[in-house]
Amino acid sequence: MDNTTQKIAFLGLGSMGRPMARRLLDAGHPLTVWNRTAAKADALVADGAVRAATPAEAVRDADVVLTMLADPAAALAVADELIPALRPGTHWIDTSTVGPDTVRELAARLPEGVTLIDAPVMGSVDRAATGELTILAGGDTAPVAAVLDLLGATTPCGGPGTGAALKLVLINAAIGGVALIGEALALAGSLGLPRELALRTLAAGPLAGAVGRATATGVHFPVALAAKDVALATATAKLPVLEAVHTALTADPDLRDRDLAAVIR
Repeated sequence: MDNTTQKIAFLGLGSMGRPMARRLLDAGHPLTVWNRTAAKADALVADGAVRAATPAEAVRDADVVLTMLADPAAALAVADELIPALRPGTHWIDTSTVGPDTVRELAARLPEGVTLIDAPVMGSVDRAATGELTILAGGDTAPVAAVLDLLGATTPCGGPGTGAALKLVLINAAIGGVALIGEALALAGSLGLPRELALRTLAAGPLAGAVGRATATGVHFPVALAAKDVALATATAKLPVLEAVHTALTADPDLRDRDLAAVIR
């Protein structure tokens, strides 16, 4: 099959899923979409996507399935519904951040002839909209290369589960960096130094990227999702610094839905 004509199902239309699905639709792929909150699909359906009532309905005729779900529990719950409807020859690309253990559990449940590629992404909503995500791929991406190219640049990580593993490394480094900037600013304040001076000089050094993320506007990575990603890491290894970061992220329930940078503002 010419992979430019692949029928695609996209499940999970949150802040990242919607622009990713939009890229596929605008490229001319026949697209079926599903989201638990159905209204999030309205704009895509208005522009030609087909709305599915259930995950099984979404994937039944798909050549490629993409999922972008919030956490392992959501991924496993949706998998319960979609796996029985997958056809042999279907390629499932999971872009969720769920960790390698969940990827292995999903892969073990697949029917014969269905492949799973773990392909979590790094990047903002804006980069999702312009197709400039970094895709961390575990598994053979050749059959779905044209689809992934619409979303961003693919970094091959190795076999199944390696994309999910590398995502935990990268996202926890980023979250930890933001938390470290918060600590540095608190220290500067306790020493009587102006916040602006501390930020400017931190940004001139090796923590420039962390300062940029800590002070970014117009982006939204909810604190609750950051805490989930840190919890996935600390469940894998003894990581006392990240355990402290998790405590800080979960200390104030009012911050759950705010951007990560809110923890230092």
